[in-house]
Amino acid sequence: METLIPSRLTTLGHPQRLAIFRLLMRRYPDRLPAGELSEVLGIKPSTLSSYLSALTQAGLVTQERAGTSLRYAIAMEEVRRTFDYLLTDCCRGRPDLCAPLSIFPHMEGQTMPNRKFNVLFICTGNSARSIFAESILRALAGDRFEAFSAGTDPESQLNPFALEVLRQNGHDVSGLHAKTVATYQGPDAPVFDFVFTVCNRAANEACPAWEGQPVSGHWGVPDPVKAEGTPAEKALAFRQAYSAFLHRIRAFAALPMERLDRISLQRAVDDLAHLPRGDTE
Repeated sequence: METLIPSRLTTLGHPQRLAIFRLLMRRYPDRLPAGELSEVLGIKPSTLSSYLSALTQAGLVTQERAGTSLRYAIAMEEVRRTFDYLLTDCCRGRPDLCAPLSIFPHMEGQTMPNRKFNVLFICTGNSARSIFAESILRALAGDRFEAFSAGTDPESQLNPFALEVLRQNGHDVSGLHAKTVATYQGPDAPVFDFVFTVCNRAANEACPAWEGQPVSGHWGVPDPVKAEGTPAEKALAFRQAYSAFLHRIRAFAALPMERLDRISLQRAVDDLAHLPRGDTE
């Protein structure tokens, strides 16, 4: 490990390679195609290829072939080993010397507080997917969770197909409306225990860190608003998106919060991103 550290620090010392690393961290555990990385970061494909090669050779990023393309993801275990080595070697394991340790409440052995948890779901428009997630969590486990949703660029109205799916599944839609993320970033905003992005575009944006260092996750689901075809085909896309969130949130609400430390809980949240979509309901 000691011989790898200089190479990894040098690799991350380049601004654009660091930008790629940060984006892949925000999208973890997703694997992203090079084309999406190029588009989001505005890096030419040929240049991006050399940066990804350097990150891969340093052991910070992994690549996996999917059909004819390569997809990239953070090598999370290697990243953890790198951070652990730096903190242990440079600080000799002393948190009083390495003050950044104190900003991470996800330390091993620390469990979640015994209270009602605040959960925020973020997408771009806050007109369908994040509204689904908010409504489902409130319905399934409103006694243990306060559910909120917001958009990075919210629509003026909720999508009518989304509202119809919610009504068909017994949700009260009277109090639902699109909100901006800024609504929950002021001094009077709730402190969140969990923050989830539910669309790739929102996850790609460099949002400021949330107060309290909540457990975060990316549960990307295809945008039903982009579905084409007949009204019936469009309605099916919304039902499928609803079903995807229902499947994940059921599993999330069933997690033994009181028995998992923050590191274990973060890993469990990441694992839920890989759950199959479930049957359309």
